[in-house]
Amino acid sequence: MSPTLSAIATAASVQRGETSAVDVVDAALERVAALDLNAFLSVRAEAARADAVEVDRRVARGESLALAGVPVAVKDNIALKGGPTTCGSRLLEPHVSPYDATAIARLKTAGAVVVGKTNLDEFAMGSSTESSAFGPTRNPHDRDRVAGGSSGGSAAAVAAGAVPVALGSSTGGSVRQPAAFCGVVGVKPTYGRVSRYGLVAFGSSFDQIGALATSVEDAARLLEVVAGSDPSDATTRPEPVGELGADLDAWRPHAARIGWPKEYFATALDAEIRGACEAALDRLAAGGAEIVEVSLPHTEYGVAVYYIVAIAEASSNLARYDGVRYGFRAPADDLQSMYFRTRAAFGAEVKRRIMLGTYVLSAGYYEAFYGKGTAVRARISTDFDTAWERVDVLLAPTTPTPAFKIGEKIDDPLEMYLNDIYTVSANLAGIPAVSIPYGMIDGLPIGVQLMGPPLSERRLFEIARFLERDIASGSSG
Repeated sequence: MSPTLSAIATAASVQRGETSAVDVVDAALERVAALDLNAFLSVRAEAARADAVEVDRRVARGESLALAGVPVAVKDNIALKGGPTTCGSRLLEPHVSPYDATAIARLKTAGAVVVGKTNLDEFAMGSSTESSAFGPTRNPHDRDRVAGGSSGGSAAAVAAGAVPVALGSSTGGSVRQPAAFCGVVGVKPTYGRVSRYGLVAFGSSFDQIGALATSVEDAARLLEVVAGSDPSDATTRPEPVGELGADLDAWRPHAARIGWPKEYFATALDAEIRGACEAALDRLAAGGAEIVEVSLPHTEYGVAVYYIVAIAEASSNLARYDGVRYGFRAPADDLQSMYFRTRAAFGAEVKRRIMLGTYVLSAGYYEAFYGKGTAVRARISTDFDTAWERVDVLLAPTTPTPAFKIGEKIDDPLEMYLNDIYTVSANLAGIPAVSIPYGMIDGLPIGVQLMGPPLSERRLFEIARFLERDIASGSSG
């Protein structure tokens, strides 16, 4: 599939009147219709065209719109008024959202046009999009392989050229991991940087809406639009967002301190992915950066802690799906039977996490599991705080391997969970992280990840753009 224009170039073209938002959106809808990856769960063709007409009217009135006419795909756990929000689950298949999430409202204000909702692991619980009730999303680089998860549909839609940018969500790596598998840029912002209002909750102290894009500059533009404080979400940060993507090409690595977290390279990491990370560090060093080895000693507990604390929160959050208030309701003769039959509609992975989460919160086990999990989570966060005293950012792999084959790990939950080994710690600590494509292995993309202190998105984008230019020029080999 031919690549589409970047979001920034598209918006500039519509703003100058060189093309119309209607034409841009019609072309995107054609690309979406031709896509055969199971990336989209719903397409809003008529509504998108109507939105595009309104964008053209606003431009004609002289409004300056940051994303004028830009077609955007949205993960189907983010509320979009008047359309489905299924969360990849049969339980919410009949649900129609009565309101827009704050992130969606901000997209519309900026002139973006949502063309459809994308596939995901059911309730965002998974690393491959295989737990979706509507079937797995396929990787654009190899249809027999996963697109990653849980934002696999959004990553595949961007990688295949259907749209230049998309929204995903990250609880333990669900933006960066599919970005790495599909060969696009994925951004998990600082916790609280983007409002969670309208994002269906999985783990409330982890969840964050993130950006997927074909370029670092597009990702920065998208995050600029959706980020910022929101009175509807008390966890949002009050600090101004600023211009995250302006003049990124002016940055040079001299005097930058880049951390090499040794624990991230002591695990079962593909040799070529390690080589890509080393090549990125060499390129930064050649530009004048100081490379500093640092230790994050509690890294080895990250996956275990995540799969205790996050599933405890999931168990609590998913208790609301009882067939009484909204969504699917199974027919039954009495209330207890209705509850039982309705919740039987959850898929296997979601049931597993609900049961495990309920167990770790139960009397007699709360302190042994949840209490210790939150204590170690604090230690992981402190590890990062200590690292920031010595370095500006950390560079690490995004995933231990390239995308694996569909069905290869679905029957081994532990093996599946270990795909998150390099991503969960950023969510545990609430820090921002960016994954950028940095090479290929046997035709499959691989990603390099940058992590920084809270609210350091601008610095991460600068370094990511430097490496993106490097890989585009071929100078990294």
